[in-house]
Amino acid sequence: MESLRIAVRYLLSRKSMGAVNVISRISVAGVAVATAATLCVLSVFNGFSHLAASRLSKLDPELRVMPAGGKVIVDADSLVAVIGGVDGVECAMPMVEERALAVYDGRQMPVTLMGVPEGFGAQSGIDDIIIDGRYLQTEGDYNCATLSVGSAISLAARPGFRAMLRLYAPRRRGRINQANPMASFRTDSLIVSGVYELEQSEYDADRVIVPLDVARKLLDYTSEATSIAVTVSAGNDAGAVAARLRELGGESLLVKDRLQQQEQSFRMIAVEKWITFVMLAFIVVVASFNVVSTMSMLIIEKQSNIATMSAMGATPRMIRGIFMWESWLISFSGAVTGLLLGVALCLAQEWGGFIKLGGDPSQLSVTVYPVALSSADVLTVFLMTAAVGVMIGWIATRGISTRPVGD
Repeated sequence: MESLRIAVRYLLSRKSMGAVNVISRISVAGVAVATAATLCVLSVFNGFSHLAASRLSKLDPELRVMPAGGKVIVDADSLVAVIGGVDGVECAMPMVEERALAVYDGRQMPVTLMGVPEGFGAQSGIDDIIIDGRYLQTEGDYNCATLSVGSAISLAARPGFRAMLRLYAPRRRGRINQANPMASFRTDSLIVSGVYELEQSEYDADRVIVPLDVARKLLDYTSEATSIAVTVSAGNDAGAVAARLRELGGESLLVKDRLQQQEQSFRMIAVEKWITFVMLAFIVVVASFNVVSTMSMLIIEKQSNIATMSAMGATPRMIRGIFMWESWLISFSGAVTGLLLGVALCLAQEWGGFIKLGGDPSQLSVTVYPVALSSADVLTVFLMTAAVGVMIGWIATRGISTRPVGD
């Protein structure tokens, strides 16, 4: 460890050449800034991921049972009764989702029809996201529909009896009558009882929530369902309940939690995060190349020391080891400084929110950049910076002669 001891002394001692001190500080600062930036960017991606996850709980059930093959679960009502008896399940409800055509007061648009049973309002958080009207299944003798904000804007629909919302879905059975194409569609009329906004594009764009019986009638279903929403009773672990349901359904059913239901969206966030990490890693590599110039200047300055150590029996390998340790210590100092700076900035943003999002705050649901600091990211960034430091140190000491001048 003699090489390490000498390297530490070289790092802490004041150099006779002022330029070496300046270049050493620039090297440490470059690595520190690049490391802090990498950690901050990864933490922002974590923040957006957590923000997206928090917005899914209003309409997505805790667990969703889906067919492994095909579009529907045959005789879903019987399966609902079986699932309801599983330990840890508070409630199970059949749901139907399918595309349909909505027409309101002369305007029309394709929508995603979401048929839900009567207990959906109590089990979901839909009442918390209603921005106009109320969530109702029926009002008097009429069935009710709750529109997403995107559907309401496109159809110019408002809650009330101003006009009826007509839904059309192609008949699944029978032949098409070319003389009367409208006979090839099943239709139903509903009143608009409410408009919701989840601030999630997938749910706000074109959804229409209707009673389950209406959806089944439109789609020629009887007891079928495209999925079964499961609510886990208080005090039970959703993962353990999901395992019981997977054992119950075998290979014919899929059981997904909230994150797995939006797997595609979260996979995209993860892909973007790690692609950005790779790009920032290149910046760390470029910043670390300042160490090469630092080593060059340091070796020139320490020529007399190199000659003395060689005369005392130090091998070229030991001399190279000194400067290898020196380069790694510079990278390590920059990495630790950058991590401390990055952690401080992330915690300040997480607690204080001093960096704001651009735009009109009244039109934004989130006004500050969301940040979530992860210990795994801190460790990943540190290991990446350490690996880059070792690589740069190897390049620096291999590309520079450590033999004293005149040999």
